[in-house]
Amino acid sequence: MPALRLWSIRRSIALVIATAVLVVGALVAGALWYAGWPSLHRASTVTAATLFDLLKLVFSVVAGVGGVAALVVAYRRQRVAEHANKLAEFAHGLAHAADLRAEAGEGRAKIETDRNGIRIFNERFAKASEQLGSDKAAVRLAGVYAMAGLADDWRDGRQTCIDVLCAYLRMPYTPPQEASNEAPPEQADDDASAATSEAARTAREEREVRHTVIRLIGRHLRLAEEDANSWCGFDYDFTGAVFDGGDLSGVTFSGGRVSFDGATFGGGRVSFDGARFSGGDVSFDGATFGGGLVYLGGASFGGGEVYFGGASFGGGEVYFGGASFIGGRVYFGGATFGGGLVSFGGATFGGGEVYFGGASFIGGRVYFDGARFSGGRVSFDRATFRGGKVSFDRATFSGGEVSFDRATFSGGDVSFDRADLDLPPEFDRWPDGRPPEGLHLPHE
Repeated sequence: MPALRLWSIRRSIALVIATAVLVVGALVAGALWYAGWPSLHRASTVTAATLFDLLKLVFSVVAGVGGVAALVVAYRRQRVAEHANKLAEFAHGLAHAADLRAEAGEGRAKIETDRNGIRIFNERFAKASEQLGSDKAAVRLAGVYAMAGLADDWRDGRQTCIDVLCAYLRMPYTPPQEASNEAPPEQADDDASAATSEAARTAREEREVRHTVIRLIGRHLRLAEEDANSWCGFDYDFTGAVFDGGDLSGVTFSGGRVSFDGATFGGGRVSFDGARFSGGDVSFDGATFGGGLVYLGGASFGGGEVYFGGASFGGGEVYFGGASFIGGRVYFGGATFGGGLVSFGGATFGGGEVYFGGASFIGGRVYFDGARFSGGRVSFDRATFRGGKVSFDRATFSGGEVSFDRATFSGGDVSFDRADLDLPPEFDRWPDGRPPEGLHLPHE
């Protein structure tokens, strides 16, 4: 701390006056010496003028002494003020240094806390991953819940936790066979029967674990996007996964990328009932719909892009009834409809683009009964119709564009029975002016 060193006021004034007297005395002596030390003669009488001059001299001396004292006081006041400023600056510096030390301490504490938190999260992640790799279904179930709980708590690591759960669904999986009513042959080996029963039990347990993963993902995708535990907006990779059931009804895919590329829907009921596809990309490219029921009734396709390009609809039922295609792009280009039932009954095509270009309708039933085409563009350009039944019965074409440009009709049944064609779909010109065989327009 800076120190102020000053003499006392009395000492300072006395010293300054003494110094002034000495200086004046020296000047007077010097002047007398220079004048040759003239003699002074005292008059016998003191005149008024002389007395007045003496009084002026006395007053001048007193004024000089007062001025010197005032200068000393002013000087001391200035020194004190300067020192006070230095003290204030010094105190400010101390306070700033203290703040920096406090911030450094808080920063170190925060860093240490973050490190401890990350360490705890890493330990939980390692434990949950270890449980997911167990050969016991109950332990794997515990691992699924532990990983989902960690995703809720660990915002920075949420995508990693989701990736692990999706990777679990991508693991090789053979759905359990339904119990057979056939009696085993009499010569069947007891050990083989026991092994078969054990394999069936293991498969059912694995199905329960997998359905739990799907259920937990669906639960978090139903939460409002602003909810702290919502998993909306993240990436989900189900590429090549096998689905034999699962509930994703009411979920929201509003961002990120969701991939069902090459997935197999081979049994059970997989529900996307009321799902909302409002952003990001959702892809079913090359997916196989070969059994069971995939339900997208009431789903809303309002943004982003949803791909079913190259998908194979060869069995079971896929239901888009009441779905809403209002924006974005839904792509069925190159898809194959070869069996089972695919229904767009009552769906609304009111905006965006739905593309069936190059799709093959070679079997099964594809229904657009009661669908409403009121906006956007629906394209069946270069599609092939050579088997099965495609029905637009009672569909309403009141706006937008529905195009069958260069579509091929070589078999099967394509019906527009009782369709309302205020703005009819566009077809190529036929050589004889008559629709191809199998294409039934309302006037027929």
